[in-house]
Amino acid sequence: MILKPLTIPLLTALALTLGACSKPGEAPAPTANAAVAPAPVAVTTSVYDTVANTGKGFTVGSMMSAQPVYVLFEPQCPHCGHLWEASLALHGKVKFVWLPVAFNQGKSLAQAATLLSATDPLATMTEHEKLLLSGKGGITAIDSVSPELAQSIKTNTNLMTTLGIDSVPFVLGKNRRTGEIVSNSGAMPTPALAQLLGVD
Repeated sequence: MILKPLTIPLLTALALTLGACSKPGEAPAPTANAAVAPAPVAVTTSVYDTVANTGKGFTVGSMMSAQPVYVLFEPQCPHCGHLWEASLALHGKVKFVWLPVAFNQGKSLAQAATLLSATDPLATMTEHEKLLLSGKGGITAIDSVSPELAQSIKTNTNLMTTLGIDSVPFVLGKNRRTGEIVSNSGAMPTPALAQLLGVD
């Protein structure tokens, strides 16, 4: 099942996207000043299943939801922080699985491991994004990353290459109304995210 073209209202909403963080060596990601929103990556059911079966993440939101929404994110990406904030209003309707990747130098790997192993991922991620968006660099990370956590984050990062994704945040899910696979690269406001996922 291939993603169908987006509707005009959704394209208009996506034009307000806050941008995305690109992997090193990739073209710069669009910003809020871009005239056109980035085109979503067209994915199939098998790609969704691959992410579901391979990715390692933490789950927040509606635990009873049968159709998880996967979000690839980088701990040092402010656009990922904006998407996190936008997603909070949908936690009563949507189960989100956040898959940390690490392609920035410095804090990313240790922060990704800290978020992935948090006993309260909702509180930890909320605090991290609050600190990141206020210019404080995010949470204090664990001192030592276990080989298992490092491998999980590497697996998530490799998924980006496998899927041809060059920037985060990257949302992959199923539209609740249509059942179609949907995706988007870049942050977006809550109404656009809700419309993408069919929960508006």
